[in-house]
This record gives sequence, structure tokens and C-alpha cells, in this order.
Amino acid sequence: MRRVLVDSAAEQARMQSFAQSFMPEAADRVELYAGPRPIFDLHGVEEEIARALDRKVQLKSGGSIVFDQTEALTTIDVNTGGYVGSRNLEETIFRTNLEAAVTIARQLRLRNLGGIIIIDFIDMEDPAHREQVLAALQGALAGDRAQSHIAPISSLGLVEMTRKRTRESLEHVLCEPCQSCAGRGYRKSAETVCHEIYREALRQSRQFRIEQLVILAHPEVVERLLDEEAPVLAELEAQVKRPIRLQAEAGYGVEQFDVVLA
Repeated sequence: MRRVLVDSAAEQARMQSFAQSFMPEAADRVELYAGPRPIFDLHGVEEEIARALDRKVQLKSGGSIVFDQTEALTTIDVNTGGYVGSRNLEETIFRTNLEAAVTIARQLRLRNLGGIIIIDFIDMEDPAHREQVLAALQGALAGDRAQSHIAPISSLGLVEMTRKRTRESLEHVLCEPCQSCAGRGYRKSAETVCHEIYREALRQSRQFRIEQLVILAHPEVVERLLDEEAPVLAELEAQVKRPIRLQAEAGYGVEQFDVVLA
């Protein structure tokens, strides 16, 4: 560590006081930044954070790496993309996997990923290539302060490894679950929600005596009910033998709806 830049005088003083107590040799390395540009902009920190939170990481060769973090484990998938080797497909796969191994090691540190990690390298036929890719991954992780254990590449090209979890991952620190999908990473389509509304409307109409049904839903769902699903909505109205009124609610999520008896 050559120096630590801080853009707050109070924070600099606090950090220097801490350093004096626990690592006196580093106290002078805490420097105050007083430039006109925000410190994150000056050193591209915002861009690095954005890349570290992105699900996909592009490789210089044209391939890509996809990270999926779950409660149980983290899966990493390596893809060739548009990269074409100068000799044959096996070379293309080998070069992509080599680059991916080094990139994965860096991303594990940046994202602070720990626990069980499964890496799906592209299948390689040559055993020597598998060993070189595994060695590249081990070498790239050699300087990692978090302890890791790497198992040999399986016949399917999978590498099982563990990395000591020292604190929450970057994603858990900076992000929160989507209110719409509740962290699933997907949501029901407007068409699916329309079908759920039909079934709920039929249940309500058969259980209670009603004069009218009022359907409250997200504007996208209401628009579909009035457009693509209009014939089915008319059929539903004929089945319940009561008028159906639609009401768009901007505050609703796409999956949220209410069928109100009137």
C-alpha cells in the first residue's frame, strides 16, 4: 500500500489516529485529497463498482463470465462469445478459459465472494489444458488474503472451490432485493397475471353475491386486459353475469392485483 487518499479532513484525522495506534508505519500514507473533482470520479471507482455489481463480465478475447450468487453457493459460467482462435476450437476454448481463470480470481476479491463456488469452465479435451487452466486459477488466487481451496477440474469442466467468507459480499452490502421480484431475478408476465385475475374473479363470483367486480391492477396489466385479453375479458364478464370494471393502480407491482366485490 503506497498511500490512501481521503476527501474528508475529519476522516483523515480519524484514520491517522487509528494507524498510529496499530500500524504507525502507515500513518503518513493517509493523505488528504482536496482536488475539484470528486475522488471517485478521478480514479474511476464508480465504474469499477458498477462492473463489480454487473452479472456479466466481458473478457478482452470476446468471451464472457456470468456470476450468479445464491444463498447456498455462487456459480460462475464461462462462455466463448465471439472469440475465434487462430488454430482450432480447442485452442479457442483453452485461451478463453485461461483468461477467465485470471479474471475470476480478481472478481472474487472485488465482489468479496465466499463460501462454495462452482466454476463452469468450457469443456476441454486436452488434459494438459485442464491442468494449465487450474494452475492459472491457483496462481491468480495465490495473493488472495482470503483462504481458498480448489478441487481438480471434473470431466464436465467444473471446478469446485471454497473461499473463506470474511464479510458480506459487495452485492449484499450495496444492494437490496427487488421489491417487484423479491430477489428471484424475474417476475410473472402481464399475461400470467391476467390469467390469475380471471381465476380469482371466477372464484369470487361463485362464492359471493355481487353486483359488480372491480379489478385493481398495474397499468401494464390493465392495458393488456383491454387489448390482447379483451375477448377473454368479455367472456369472463358473460360467465359471471355481472359488469367488470378495471382500475389502474400506479403504485402496484406487475404481480399485484385485487379483485373487489361491489
